[in-house]
Amino acid sequence: MNSIREKIINDFLGHGEFIEIPCSSKYTNNQPIYVCKDSGLVRAKITKSSKEIAEIWSNEIFGDKITETTYTAKNPAVVARQNYVTEFAKQNIDFTNKSVCDIGAGEGEFLKIFKRECPNTKISGIEPSIKNCEILSGNSISNYCRTLEEYRDSNEFKERSYDVIFMMWTLVNSHSCLRMVEIAKEMLKPGGYLVLAEGSRINVPFKKPLSLYFSKLNVELHPWHFSKNSLQNLLKVNGFSISSVNRYIDTDYLCVIGKKKHVDTDMYEIDDYNAILGFFQRWDLESFYYL
Repeated sequence: MNSIREKIINDFLGHGEFIEIPCSSKYTNNQPIYVCKDSGLVRAKITKSSKEIAEIWSNEIFGDKITETTYTAKNPAVVARQNYVTEFAKQNIDFTNKSVCDIGAGEGEFLKIFKRECPNTKISGIEPSIKNCEILSGNSISNYCRTLEEYRDSNEFKERSYDVIFMMWTLVNSHSCLRMVEIAKEMLKPGGYLVLAEGSRINVPFKKPLSLYFSKLNVELHPWHFSKNSLQNLLKVNGFSISSVNRYIDTDYLCVIGKKKHVDTDMYEIDDYNAILGFFQRWDLESFYYL
């Protein structure tokens, strides 16, 4: 029989048993979202390649404002969450003379905030959008203009390592979040930190109507939906210890900080798939009051 760790990995790889969340299709142009039976992970069944996702985000989704089909970090809500992650990280990590990388750096808004708050750091970003990398370079932010997977195969990857890596609202849009965290671990120095930030939406009080959470865009552009447990498990199966978790229950943000250590654990907290199905059923019913 597979161990809990193996079952969690299988669900991230798409090899486990999927159960459709019945209400999901009506919010997603008939593209169902699933819960994995063994671990309670919520995800799309298939995902586009990392290159396809990067090209669509770069050429079609990044824009001048946030709409149902476009996105920009130059928005008060996004700036607020970037400030939140900065302050949460500062309270839990000593950044003095540290090297910092933001994976999925976008237009560089977070790195500008972070550099202002932590001036004694060396910052850089990895970002696949040529337009965004031009913005990063224009703000004197060192950057590598490729996907993380492409960066993994570069000479620069072999020559650099980091004390702290951030991935914020990036994993949910990845081809393989398991591979993303695996590469980030390779990039970290021993004892380094990986800061993950995503929306706090699953197994918490409802914070918006379900119609404003799910998207009508191709679900493969946003295939992953994290709870606290599934995000922690993603770190644990990659050998990270959990360093800090924010008060996610009553904020819009879920922040988990992992520390790179030689960790082999069987201490996993999984979500019961029936509880996840019930959660989305209640969220669907509650959303009718706000339509």
